[in-house]
Amino acid sequence: MVRPHGFTVNTETATDNHFQTLTADAGDLAPLAYAEITRAASMLRDQGVTVHLFEGEDRDAPDSVFPNNWFSTHAGGYVAIYPMKALSRRRERRSDIIEMLKRRYRVQEVIDYSGLELDGVFLEGTGSMVLDHIDRVAYAVRSERTDRIALERFCTQFSFEPMVFSAKDPSGFDIYHTNVLMCVATDFAMIGLDMITDSVRRREIVHRLGRSGRRIIGLTDAQIGKFAGNAIELLGRNGHTLALSTTALLALTTEQIDIIGESARLLPLAIPTVELAGGSVRCTIAGVHLTPRGDTQ
Repeated sequence: MVRPHGFTVNTETATDNHFQTLTADAGDLAPLAYAEITRAASMLRDQGVTVHLFEGEDRDAPDSVFPNNWFSTHAGGYVAIYPMKALSRRRERRSDIIEMLKRRYRVQEVIDYSGLELDGVFLEGTGSMVLDHIDRVAYAVRSERTDRIALERFCTQFSFEPMVFSAKDPSGFDIYHTNVLMCVATDFAMIGLDMITDSVRRREIVHRLGRSGRRIIGLTDAQIGKFAGNAIELLGRNGHTLALSTTALLALTTEQIDIIGESARLLPLAIPTVELAGGSVRCTIAGVHLTPRGDTQ
């Protein structure tokens, strides 16, 4: 996680991120966002989740609080670095985070796709892709931030099957990142089915998710707008924890909460200021799927 010092709502990304909320009081947001991430990291640690918390001190990188877009980690010791659409977001890439991963975990190779930016080709990490690590599927919504060629290159190198689809919000705008639309956990999947424009593709996705025995939790457009799809399952002291925002939790029904609770503890994190930037809890967490080094235990 990255604790932001210069957080604000990024006007450069507002053209295609319609989850953002522009505000005239942007100068007052930074300390609020800083406090929200500090508190969220502490609550995750209280659940036994290992959290590596970095300081986002570059004030020209207003979205540094969302590290999951520029890198991801994978079993077997692999790290991927991604090409970002917005110029300001390219500043988020940090060698010190990669070096920490190398020190603390067994990293075999770092695969850097960021050079694709020179050709106008983008793939914004686990924002662009929602990865099913069990069934080895990379779900990806078509958008300006998710290039099909880059996606297929990633899937070939990391042994995922790409499943691409189109999705639009109620106003007809393309969904900018897949991870605001869906969350794939071990025993369930949450997804805004009504936003998927092709009914045949929608059925294929439901079938694929259900094939692994998961329960499908359909989210309404209104719930997606409250970031109910932007959650992440983590491994804590007492098993699986579903980290989501308080905004998202309040949007869920009792039945949906009960289904989730059968296999994961719900952990609501209050990050309303961060959510103004168009992302929620999932976006603030870059998951670590690497094996710890024995000498760091």
